[in-house]
Amino acid sequence: MKTGFAAAALLVVCTNTILFAQERFQDRRKYLDPNTPVSDDPRRVPVRPGPRGPDGTLVLRGGRLFDGTGAPVREATVVIERNKIAKILPPGSSDWPKDARVIDVSDKTVLPGLIDLHTHLTYPETQEDFGRTISDSDATLRAVEKLRYFLESGITSIRDVGSAGDIPFRLKEWVAQNRIPGPRVFPAGQFITAEGGHSTENTPDLLIRMTNATRIASGPDDWRQAVREQFHKGADVIKLGSHFTEAEVKAAVEEAHALGLKVTVDAETFYIQRAVEAGADTIEHPLPRSEETIQLMAKKGTAADPTLIPYLIIFDEWGGYFGSTSRRFTFSKEANLEMLRWLRKAGIKCGIGTDLILHWYRYMPWPYITELKQVVAVGGTASDALMAATKTNSEILDMDDRLGTLQPGKLADVLVVAGRPDVNLDDLAKVDLVIRDGYIELQGGQTVIGRHTPVPMKGQERK
Repeated sequence: MKTGFAAAALLVVCTNTILFAQERFQDRRKYLDPNTPVSDDPRRVPVRPGPRGPDGTLVLRGGRLFDGTGAPVREATVVIERNKIAKILPPGSSDWPKDARVIDVSDKTVLPGLIDLHTHLTYPETQEDFGRTISDSDATLRAVEKLRYFLESGITSIRDVGSAGDIPFRLKEWVAQNRIPGPRVFPAGQFITAEGGHSTENTPDLLIRMTNATRIASGPDDWRQAVREQFHKGADVIKLGSHFTEAEVKAAVEEAHALGLKVTVDAETFYIQRAVEAGADTIEHPLPRSEETIQLMAKKGTAADPTLIPYLIIFDEWGGYFGSTSRRFTFSKEANLEMLRWLRKAGIKCGIGTDLILHWYRYMPWPYITELKQVVAVGGTASDALMAATKTNSEILDMDDRLGTLQPGKLADVLVVAGRPDVNLDDLAKVDLVIRDGYIELQGGQTVIGRHTPVPMKGQERK
């Protein structure tokens, strides 16, 4: 790429991002009074008023605070009331209720819960075991196990961009109700693509239907219908994939935006150009695209979720990406890293996602940490990487009004690490405490499942 490209793209960003803001999705917040309680997801559905989260006050006293706002790390105490950050106190202050639960986090780092923008909860562990692949029961159990792995890695929110049937939607509800431990789930539902598109290669149509994680669509009207189907199920985002015509991707993006949802697209080469022109909000993966497309992404404010880690695993374990008609180009570890470098130089908002298929989630937390290290490899700092994993990811997720930073009024998704991850990213492996929605989900490195409270039977006095 030409050296003048980066400067030109940066100029485009500065002058045109606001100009193209009208092409974004229909943000429902402009129709809602700020005092109207709504669901804690991008759908923002009005809900009954009332307290949320656990009773009482939780205090994290004396830690190093990385609040995700860009402010320098500082000593501070975080006060949580129910499911929200109530106060950020200076060292020495004890401005909290006498009956508060206080946890000493001295010499540890307190930061926003991490977010993973690219997961597939129900995907199988092997490519051979078709019986378990098509079993909803096994898929659900696999997903529950994956939730635990993510949680133990300090991840308090995941964006699931393609899973079977209604499984991710039910898991979202169970986590939100604190019935199972896990990160918040923001599901896309089925991955929408065309006949022969990505995720359908070398797979019989019958098996695609049986696994139920991909929705094959044909023609603009059917692509629009496929979006409506995912919205009906409860989607928080829409995931599209090449191959598609200009009319198909335009219809799908238009419908999703009208419903108030963002669109992320798995595409390559000229299909990325089509997706960006159609108004897609995010492009997945570090796949090849032209300088013109990168400039257009910068111009229109299209974000990127580069996901270098799955390709690092593929090149190391498989020797290359073979047999896919949606990957008909030459690419490599070096080419992918160079794409990330150009995206960042162009001023494109880049998030963090892992896309761990098969058994790869068992490698956690190292795939997530490795993805963060790619930011450093192209000139960023450890703090830049953490900002991408928290604040930037919340913006791409359309949840930056509630997640991504530790500030009063934000939801209490908090990670405590026994180290200094803003200096050494490897310290993220030393997860000590995870709080999701005000609930302690992990403490001392171990998942916490509270004892149930018995419901009294009719006619029985509660003792």
